[in-house]
This record gives sequence, structure tokens and C-alpha cells, in this order.
Amino acid sequence: MLYLIGLGLGDAKDITVKGLEVVQQCSRVYLEAYTSILTVGKEALEEFYGKELILADRETVEQNADTVLKDAHQCDVAFLVVGDPFGATTHSDLVLRAVKLGIPYRVIHNASILNAVGCCGLQLYSFGETVSIVFWTDTWKPESFFDKITKNKKNGMHTLCLLDIKVKEQSLENLMRGKKIYEPPRYMRVNEAAEQLLAIVQNRRREGEDPEVTEDTICVGLARVGAVDQKIVSGTLQEMTTAELGGPLHSMIVTGVLHPLEIEMLKLFSVNSHI
Repeated sequence: MLYLIGLGLGDAKDITVKGLEVVQQCSRVYLEAYTSILTVGKEALEEFYGKELILADRETVEQNADTVLKDAHQCDVAFLVVGDPFGATTHSDLVLRAVKLGIPYRVIHNASILNAVGCCGLQLYSFGETVSIVFWTDTWKPESFFDKITKNKKNGMHTLCLLDIKVKEQSLENLMRGKKIYEPPRYMRVNEAAEQLLAIVQNRRREGEDPEVTEDTICVGLARVGAVDQKIVSGTLQEMTTAELGGPLHSMIVTGVLHPLEIEMLKLFSVNSHI
């Protein structure tokens, strides 16, 4: 049996009782290590679970999934995912591979940023399509996510922006040379995401557009949601460019039409009194 088990968002204790029981009975336990992170490391998880964990990076899951699924029709194998198992499409692919091989699977869910984001006071049913904001480079500055934010904004909906994570990434030079040398991990911060959004706003104006999102659009920055030191700030997009929320992981929300109750909640986290 293949088990896909959500770990929640905080630390080792956020796994469900059901999930922990399954982990302890499995022959092999993989820890997915590239779509998100907890506030504690692999060693802390191993100590709490009483089980050795095998790190599974993007290459392992996307190109060598057979390694994860090996003998899973004869023994129990667990695949641990920060948040909820189906927060990333890669994990659907793993399920499809298992089914194709005749391996039964079971999913044990947990909290995800997609629902825990309600901690800021915005109503979950008022969110539109979720977007990912990626790190720009000197030669690659995509803006497609901004169009989705604009669409949500026109419909009065909020947009949850998941911020980029670079783990076990190679530089273009090392990739071309075939060298297995990896860059240090990078985690996008709210202020970096806000700066990129403002750059797009300015680009659109130069092109003659009147963007729905402006410097004065109310946004929410969130860091380490689910942890004891989680932090939430609210303010304008311009104010988000100077927001300091500490260590990863960060997320940001671009708001749509705000209900009076939502406004009152956002005032709890406001960097000023303008909301």
C-alpha cells in the first residue's frame, strides 16, 4: 500500500494521530522535500515519529518515482508531504503511477495553506484562483500571474499568492556542464513579491493600461502560518515592499472586495490605520 500523508504546516506534532500510526507501521517512509518546508528539520521529524526518513527531492519524485513505489504492492510505503498531499500536482502523478502498477493507495489529509490562510480574517469562499509568484531573473520576468490576479480583482475576489521556493536548483552553467552542484536554497519573501508586482503595475501603465491592482491595493503578508511564531501584516501593496516578516515560508494575498467583518479583522494586523 502507498500512503500519502499530510504533515500540516507547523512542526513534527502537526501530523494527525492516524497519520502517525501509519508512518510507524510502514517499511519505508519518504519525506517530500521540495514543494514546501516545516519549521523543523528531518532529524526532529525522525525523533518524533520514531522512524528513519528518506528525503525525496524533485528529481526522485518526478523522474525516479519507481524508486518510491518499489515493492509497495508487498509492503507499506509512506510519502510525507508538508501541508496536504494534494497541494501539488506532482503528487497526483505519483498516485496515477501507483494505480498503473496495481498498487493500492490511501490519502491521509491535513491542514494546507489553502485553508489555513483564513487565519488573517479573509473569508475563504471569497478567494479566486490561486497563483504562484516566481523569482525573476535578468532574462526571465514572467507576468502571467498578474493577469490572474487582475481577473480575480475584477470579480471582487481575493488572490492567494504562493511565493517561490528554490531548493536543490542548479545554475545554468552547472546544468549545461552536467555538474551536480546545487545553489543554496532560496525562499521568496513578501517584500520581494510586492516589488515584482509593483514593477508589473508600472510596466502596464507604460503600455497604456489602467491596472486593477495599484500601489494602494490592500494586501496581506503571511509568514510561517501554523507555527507558534506565525506573523501576519496587512497594508497597501506599496507598504508590503518594506514588510519584514522573518524566516520562510511566506505567502501574500491581494484582496478583492472586502466585507466589513474582513476589514475589522485586517485592522488587527495593519501596519498603519488606513485600512
